[in-house]
Order: sequence, then structure tokens, then C-alpha cells
Amino acid sequence: MICLKPMNQKKPILYIVFLSLTAAVGGFLFGYDTAVISGTIGQVSMQFDLNALEQGWYVGCALLGSILGVAIAGRLSDQWGRKKVMILSALLFAVSALGCAITHSFEALVIYRIIGGAGIGMVSIVSPMYISEVAPSKFRGSLVALYQLAITVGFLGAYLVNYQLLEWSASAFFSENTLLHLIIHQEVWRGMLGMELVPAILFLLILFAIPESPRWLVIHERKADAEKVFRQLYESRELAMQKIVEVKEQAAKTTATHWGLLKNPKILKPVLYGMAIAILGQFMGVNAVLYYGPGIFEQSGLSGGDALYYQVMVGLVNVMTTILALLIIDKVGRKQLVYFGVSGMIISLLMISIYFTYGESLGWTSMALLVLFLVYIFCTAISISAVIFVLLSEMYPNKIRGLAMSIAGFSLWVGTYLVGQLTPWFLENLGPSGTFLFFAIMCLPYMYIIWKKIPETAGKSLEDIEAYWLGTDTDKT
Repeated sequence: MICLKPMNQKKPILYIVFLSLTAAVGGFLFGYDTAVISGTIGQVSMQFDLNALEQGWYVGCALLGSILGVAIAGRLSDQWGRKKVMILSALLFAVSALGCAITHSFEALVIYRIIGGAGIGMVSIVSPMYISEVAPSKFRGSLVALYQLAITVGFLGAYLVNYQLLEWSASAFFSENTLLHLIIHQEVWRGMLGMELVPAILFLLILFAIPESPRWLVIHERKADAEKVFRQLYESRELAMQKIVEVKEQAAKTTATHWGLLKNPKILKPVLYGMAIAILGQFMGVNAVLYYGPGIFEQSGLSGGDALYYQVMVGLVNVMTTILALLIIDKVGRKQLVYFGVSGMIISLLMISIYFTYGESLGWTSMALLVLFLVYIFCTAISISAVIFVLLSEMYPNKIRGLAMSIAGFSLWVGTYLVGQLTPWFLENLGPSGTFLFFAIMCLPYMYIIWKKIPETAGKSLEDIEAYWLGTDTDKT
């Protein structure tokens, strides 16, 4: 195992941030792979003469891969370790990017998108889980939120790449090189999908500079290795040994392993809640905006280039708001962010629905639509997007965390797949107005579950949260 030691043992937080940022690069790949599709839908549909259902399959096939990836990622990470599964996901991203850039058939394109989707599914489970297991309780929310920030930067990176490549496609750049002429001018969607190869290789390389999760090492009886990692994360050997004892003591309270633990109603309860908020969050509209934003903007009368520019603005707000959420999530708490943000989502979604019904008669311009979308993205980024991976990475017992996150992640990706597959149908049959009204209604059950069923986890150790669900913690906050 190749590990970089912290430069200053008196400031282990810098090393922890380094580990968190490394794992968060997986989030950037997640975001890029998810959002890059938005700039290619029209071109791919025209080139391969896709109908509405085939267009949905082009978008949804990667999500099918994500479902497959997430279904095995948790169990693999429990058996092999978090680091090895992240390495596997990086390889899948690289293969997908290269394959999409050079393929010559729609069928092969779909296969490569599914491979990339499997990488997304794996990294969506393992990266935030790794961060939560190396982060101290005081900063865990902010550090796990780095993963969500990386996703939004990936979104923005995809929008910027799409926009820039579209600009180049109308110029004389690279016209003398046959391959570059193909992927930049003739079929620019190839360049958009292929650019993911660069961050995928970077992610693969830097993963060799981080250690395995210390909590995973403790659970697998590798005490000496766990002590080395914990000593890098804390200021003294005494603190490192204390953490090892805490993890072992809490793990001893759950004698069953993996699926056997789900027979315990106290463990099954947070798993079911995690599934519910994971799938409901996808039906609140955010991925419809990310996938089909340019098409929705074009329906308001914008040109293709202006629509992509508006999508870049959406990406910028997403990044800036996620930074704000990262700074306050451990101070304000997870639940308060959800109350504030989801309330704003409901209002903005209703206003977007009104825009598409009465906007013309009210004299609202396309700028009004942009403002409403930006308000919606602000509310989403500061609440459900910032909170979901934090909650899922900290809700479950150490022994079952990988499997439980796979179950919740499976629900998340099933929801994402359905939204990606059904949004073209929604837009075609319900219209934009009915589609966004539906998204607003779906915010209500999400708010209820967070309010009534999920405890505030800010400031609690992973072992304290586990004790809460097992009923051995007197603090029921």
C-alpha cells in the first residue's frame, strides 16, 4: 500500500482534507458523466434518428449501469475495502470515456455509457463512505459535502466543456486533423463524452496515494494497519487506540453480519428511511433540470447556444451554493437545511409551472425562467443535494455500512433512472407546466420523512449514531 504521510503531524486536519479531496474527485467524475449528456442529446438523437423512447434510453442507459454498480459496490467495499472499489470505478470511467469517443454505432455507445454508469454507481457509494470514515465528527458534514461540491463542479465542468466544444465546432480549429475534426466539428458529442478520460486517469493515479479506511481495517481485524492510519488522522497514539476500541466495542454489539443484520428492526428502520429519501429526492426535479435543461430552455424560445449558456449559469449557482452549504452544514444541521431548501424548491417549482402556463400572457421573458431555475437550483443545492450523501454515509452501523449504502444507493439510482427515462414522456404529455407541478408535489413526502423520522446527526460520531438506532443512546435528538 502506497500512502502519503501528512506533512505536519500537528495539523492532521490538513491530511484529512487531502484524503477527502482525493475521494471527492470521484464526485467530479460522477457530476461530469451525469451532466455531459445534456449537451449531446439533440446531436445523438439526430445522428441516430432516435424517437422519444430511444432518447430516454440513451439518457437512462447510464443510469441502468449506475444501478448495477451500486448494487455490488457496497458489498465489494465491505469485502475488498473502500480504496480498491474506488480504483475499479476510475477504470470504468476511463474505459467509458474512450469508448464513447471512438464508437461507430448507437448500440456500442449505449454499452460504453452503461460501463460509465457502473463507475458512477460505485463511486456514489464508496467515496462519501470513505470520507465519513476518516473525518472527525466535528467536520464530517463539511468534509462529506466536499463530495457533493465535486459533483457540482463536475456538472459545471461538463457544461463548460459542452459550451466550448460547441463554439469550436463552428470554427476552423483542429480542421486539419482527421480524428479531431470528427470529434470537434462533425460529431462534437464525441468530444463532449470523451473529455472525461482526463479526470478519470487523474483519479486513478491519486488513489494510490491514500490509505484504506481505518474503520474498515478495524472491522477486518487489521489492528496494526488501522492504528497506523488513525495515528495519521489524530494527534497521538492514545487517541488512535481510543478510536480503535470505540469501533470494536460498537461493532461487538451487532453480532450478525451483512444481510443478517437487516432482520433486526432497529437496523432495518434507518435502511428503509434511507431508501425513501434517496428515491423521493430524485422525483423533486433536479436531475430533470440537469439532463434536459437545454431542451427545456429551448422550449421557451432560446437558441441551442443560448440554452447551453443558461445551463452554464445553472451550474455556477449550483457550485457556489454547495460551497455555502459545505460551510454551514455542521453548524446549522442537516434537518434545518432541508426545511429551508425544500420549502424554496416547492415555491420555485410552482412558479416555473406558472411560467409555462401563463408566462406569455403575463409578459414574462426567458430571463424570468432563468431566474426561477436559478432560485430552484439554489434551494436544491443548499438542501437535499448537500444533505443526501452526508446522511447516507453516516446513518448505518460500521459492519453493514457498505451494504446499507448500496441498498439506499440502489433506490437513489432506480429513482434517477426512472426520472431520466420518464422526463421526455412527462414533457411530451404533461407539458413543462404539469411536469414541474408534479415535482413540487413530490417534495411534500420528503419533507415529512426528514421532519418525523430522521434524527439530527450533526456533531455525533458514527458510533453515537449507530447507538441511537440500536436504542442504546440516551440522546434522542
